[in-house]
Amino acid sequence: QVPLVESGGGSVQSGGSLTLSCTASDSIFATNAMGWHRQAPGKQRELVAGITIGDGTRYADSVKGRFIISKIHANNTLLLQMNSLKPEDTAVYFCAAHPSMGPLVTGQGGVRWGQGTRVTVSS
Repeated sequence: QVPLVESGGGSVQSGGSLTLSCTASDSIFATNAMGWHRQAPGKQRELVAGITIGDGTRYADSVKGRFIISKIHANNTLLLQMNSLKPEDTAVYFCAAHPSMGPLVTGQGGVRWGQGTRVTVSS
């Protein structure tokens, strides 16, 4: 069983919106902080947004006020609602999970990753 399965990427014009989804197993969803990282061509992977087991959230400065991370507990789904998209948001977006927020932020120390979904924003 693949632990994290993403969907919802695609192409959109600048100013548009997309919502990414990530479905996790019961055990992962209940016991892990979860988040979204992205990796643009030629750049390092970076945290976009994270959410704790208790639904506390944190965002990269570049997406504050535009992106919203949330969870649908009934079906173990993590969402990333992306509004007012910009060309610089173009990247492959990865769902991530770890029992602690610290490693989730850095992307190291045993983080579980999804397969990635591509988002392309054209100007």
